[in-house]
Amino acid sequence: MRPNAIRAIWAQGGCALNSFLAIGAPFAAEVMAAQGFDALTVDIQHGMVDAMQAVALFQGMQGQPVMPLARVPANDPAVIGKVLDGGAYGVICPLVNTAADAARLVAACRYPPLGNRSFGPARAIYSAGADYGAAAESRILTFAMIETAEAMANLEPIAATEGLDALYIGPADLALSLTGRRYRLGFDREEPEMIAAIHRIRDAGHAAGKRVALHCGSAEYARRARDWGFDMVTIASDSRFMAQAAGQAVACFRQ
Repeated sequence: MRPNAIRAIWAQGGCALNSFLAIGAPFAAEVMAAQGFDALTVDIQHGMVDAMQAVALFQGMQGQPVMPLARVPANDPAVIGKVLDGGAYGVICPLVNTAADAARLVAACRYPPLGNRSFGPARAIYSAGADYGAAAESRILTFAMIETAEAMANLEPIAATEGLDALYIGPADLALSLTGRRYRLGFDREEPEMIAAIHRIRDAGHAAGKRVALHCGSAEYARRARDWGFDMVTIASDSRFMAQAAGQAVACFRQ
């Protein structure tokens, strides 16, 4: 089975660079895959993509050494199994609020006796390798999103979940849940209490032997997160990059 490059980066003490794919177009995925990211995550939760379209996006990035991940819309074994069978090398699961939620995520990503995933890697056996069934347990990554006040209250038990690989911070929803509408919406938090919360999640994850990822809106903030000791950072998405570049071009012309 093709190795998971994210695990290799972590083994060397590095920070993996990820971005999201929200546009349901294989050509967009192909363009993003050629830019040098370590991983690309098909965003089924908030992107204009469903589980079946995700396979086409995985195919679009197949020609580049980039790890295909998926953010599923919910902690649903059926959807998780579908994206893994389609070739995802990791699952980012939103709204993991308890240790029981984290255990359900892990079980959906692992074959028995470690979990309850049904065997049928229809595409993965070709895209990842014929030995997929034997090697998948050590290659597939599980990310539990920490993005609510309830998750913060259960942070240490979530981080201690056996078989969970990483915590993934969703700072926009976390700010909403912890502070209501007191602060602006979005990523790249600057409020002292939010930075403290982000650092607390990082510390809890590392204390439990887990990796920790942070979703960022800009490369500048992602570099800060890397220097804070995060193991993976996400910068924006294909749709945001397109809007930013197009907006800058239009603004330059209009001046």
